[in-house]
Amino acid sequence: SRFSVGSESRTGEWIDYVAGVTWTLTRAGFVVDGFDALITSDVPLGCGLSSSAALEIATLRALREAFHLVFDDVRMARLAQQGENEFVGAPVGIMDQMCSALAVPGAALLLDTRSLEFSHVPLPAGADLVVVDSGVSHRLAEGDHGYATRRQQCEEAARQLGVALLRELDERDMARVDALPDVLRRRVRHVITENSRVHAAAAALQAGELEALGRLFAASHASMRDDYEVSVPEVDLLVDMAAHDPDVYGARLTGGGFGGAVVMFAKGGTGEAAAARIAERYAARSHAVPSVLVAGPAGVVAGGRKEQGGAVAGGGREQDGPAAPEGR
Repeated sequence: SRFSVGSESRTGEWIDYVAGVTWTLTRAGFVVDGFDALITSDVPLGCGLSSSAALEIATLRALREAFHLVFDDVRMARLAQQGENEFVGAPVGIMDQMCSALAVPGAALLLDTRSLEFSHVPLPAGADLVVVDSGVSHRLAEGDHGYATRRQQCEEAARQLGVALLRELDERDMARVDALPDVLRRRVRHVITENSRVHAAAAALQAGELEALGRLFAASHASMRDDYEVSVPEVDLLVDMAAHDPDVYGARLTGGGFGGAVVMFAKGGTGEAAAARIAERYAARSHAVPSVLVAGPAGVVAGGRKEQGGAVAGGGREQDGPAAPEGR
């Protein structure tokens, strides 16, 4: 694929994420010449693991080095988000880009998407991190349209409640929230409770309280399924199977929803076997083909993508946060 730096135009193809980067850099006053790029990736597409943000950040890192551009990693995330918002046309928040730019192996990224303050929370040594793709791509479901709709609903709810952002609310505001139309009420309830769960999950990670973390994962998925309505039956089935596995502490949808992957924590040393077990049962009960993307110690970057009945390819891990539009 080719495009001309300074004359980028949207095509609707994957190259837009690269062109959006140069388009944004040029408008920010950076000088970028022509270049050839070879792109390889082990971040699977359509799984809710932020492959678009990974491509944007990787491109920005390469251009920063190649053309001696001066910007830090937080500015880099902002530039990537701007390209996706204004050039690609996706109304995404900045969480994915911040994770790609700032996450480190062995830790979760605790991020405030309003102030962009962040910290790294070490992942517990006595657990395995497991990520299993449901085999249902968000592109085959509501996908980007569903995300945009949820964002619009959150903005309308904030307007009706008289706040700039739904994050300004907490459980003490639920009486006011209950007066909203049912759909908006449930969207706000998800945002309020999920924001609370994020802080509780960080505390559980720091304390090594894995059973508490598992309960938070279960509550988070139930909220995404029932209040935010971004799950699909196949993902619900995968989460339910994980919840009934004796070696799994808890599981939840990861990413923007409408398909994609499930992230779970398992007892240390059991992740690979648990992932294979759950994937096999899931494949037998669904029409989808699951893939085990990560199954290993939480404190290290685990690899290995294994499709049922298929070969092993590359793998990776990206830390996820709430499914609600950031700061909403």
